[in-house]
Amino acid sequence: MKSFDGRVLFLDRSDINTDEIIPARYLTEISREALAPCLLEDLKLNGFDPATDIAGKRVIVTRANFGCGSSREHAPWALEGNGINLVVGESFARIFRQNMFNCGMMAVELPADTIDRLFSAFAGRETTVETDIDSGTITVSADGIKEVIPFSISGFDANLVTAGGWVEYADAKF
Repeated sequence: MKSFDGRVLFLDRSDINTDEIIPARYLTEISREALAPCLLEDLKLNGFDPATDIAGKRVIVTRANFGCGSSREHAPWALEGNGINLVVGESFARIFRQNMFNCGMMAVELPADTIDRLFSAFAGRETTVETDIDSGTITVSADGIKEVIPFSISGFDANLVTAGGWVEYADAKF
């Protein structure tokens, strides 16, 4: 099973689309490793520099409708190529969210007021997240502040995640 713990990259914007996650000019690449250096390179966000802000981050906390736009697995692959296996947001584009689960990654939806609280309390700090899939909680920590937040995931999606993705799940079941 992949790790869903680590340092957090805060992206304070709604409607980050798949072309911003991985620009279309890289869709000829078929490996996560080839996509990794291109992650978020076209994202326009004040104070964000993909060349310096992504390294070492394992979790993204963002706003609503993350992954909207084109339906492509390249977007989760580019995240995974950088070791980012968990995205926490208010909502996700349906196909992007399912692509995350199909790749054995997590897309955790939380209410808008919880996302607002995370940005207020933790953005701009060295923040980490620990995930407990079995209990359905994430623990967000920074500078002695710790918050345990419940989340829900369907049984099937939890099975995909714990198996490592759709292919691994199918191999084990069929």
